[in-house]
Amino acid sequence: MNSTTHQERSSRTRLGRALMSAGHLTSDWAPTFAAVDRADFLPDVIWPYDMSTGQTLTLDRRENPRAWYAHADQDIPIVTQWDDGHQQGPGPGTMSTSSSSMPSVVYRLLNDLDAQPGMSVLDGGTGSGETAAALTHRLGHGAVTTTEVDTAVARTARERLCRMGLYPHFEEGDATAHLAGASFDRILITFGLRDFGDLVRLVRQGGLIVAPFGTHYSNTDAVARLTVRGTVAEGPFLRPAEFMKARAQRTPAIAHADFVARVSDGDRRTAAVREEDLATARFDPAQWAVSLRVRDVVKVVADRRDGARPVWLYGPGDKSWACIFFRDGMETVVWQQGPRRLWDEVEAALAWWAAHDRPAHERFGLTVAPDGIRAWLDSPANSWRL
Repeated sequence: MNSTTHQERSSRTRLGRALMSAGHLTSDWAPTFAAVDRADFLPDVIWPYDMSTGQTLTLDRRENPRAWYAHADQDIPIVTQWDDGHQQGPGPGTMSTSSSSMPSVVYRLLNDLDAQPGMSVLDGGTGSGETAAALTHRLGHGAVTTTEVDTAVARTARERLCRMGLYPHFEEGDATAHLAGASFDRILITFGLRDFGDLVRLVRQGGLIVAPFGTHYSNTDAVARLTVRGTVAEGPFLRPAEFMKARAQRTPAIAHADFVARVSDGDRRTAAVREEDLATARFDPAQWAVSLRVRDVVKVVADRRDGARPVWLYGPGDKSWACIFFRDGMETVVWQQGPRRLWDEVEAALAWWAAHDRPAHERFGLTVAPDGIRAWLDSPANSWRL
C-alpha cells in the first residue's frame, strides 16, 4: 500500500467522514476503509464519471497527480476499462466495461452482505480488486474467493492484491456459470444480473446472495438481498442501483431496421405520458415497475433534438415495436405495430403501479427458483413470472 500518500491525503479523510456521516460506512467496516485505499486499486489513467452531468473526464496520475487523487477520493464511479479492453488511445471509449464503484455503494453492499468472521464469501466480479481486498481484510485469508471474467482485469487485480499482502482465492470466469461444487455462506455480485445462473446452488442453507438485478427494459437495476432455502433464493430489493452488466447477459443488440420500415406503418394514437417520466427520470419507481411488469422488451431513449425526442420499445422475440414521440408544446404521439402492442402493455403497467399506491423499489422483491424467476410486490404471494 502507498501508505505515505494514503495517510497524508486530507481528501480521503474527508471522504471517510462523509461516508460515516451518511451512514454508508458503519463503524465495524471503518478499520477496513482505513486499511484498504481505493487509489491503490486504480490504474494510472482513470475516467471519473459525473452522474449529475453525465460527463466523463480523462485523468492520468503521471501528468496530474493532484487531480487524479482528488477524484479517487470522491464518492463517484470511476471507469477503469472501455470496450472489453479493446479501446485505443487515452479518451473514453464507447462502452464502459470495468470500473471502481462509488465508495458509498461498495460499503453499503458490504453491510448488506452481513459477512462475519468464519464465513466463506464469493466475490463475483473482481474488477479493480477493491471489494475483494475489503472482504479479505475483514474475514481473513482463505475466506474469500473472487471471480473475474476478463483475463487482463483479473491479472491486474491479482497483482494489486498480492502487493498489499492480501490473498483471496482467484478464479477466472463467469461467477454465474462457474465454480461447480463450491459452497459459500455469502455471495456478493458487483455487476448487473439478468439471470442468476447457478448462483443459488453455490450457497449454503440460510446463506445470502446480494446482487444487482434488472431486466432488459432499461440499464438500471435494484440491489436484491436473497436468502437461500432449499433450491430457492428469495428476498426484497433494497434500493435502486446501476452496474455494468454481466458480459453474457447484456441487452441484446437491436437493429432498428429489423423492426421498423416506416413509423407511419404503425397504429397511431396519443398518450398521456410525460417525457421526463419515460425518458429522463433516473431510478424512477414507475419505470422500475414497468421493467418488472412488461416482459421481453427493450427501451431505447434517443437524443433530444430540435425540441423533440423519440423513445423506442422493441420486442426482440417477435419484432413488435412502439415509438413514443415527444415534441415541445404538442401532444405525445405513439405508433406501435406487431403481435404485441408494447405501448399498451407499458401503459397498463403504469396504471397498475398507480393503482397500488405508487410503490418504491423497496416494496418489490424477487424469487429465484429452478423453474424461473418471479418478481413480487410486498409479498411472494403477489408474484408474477419474469
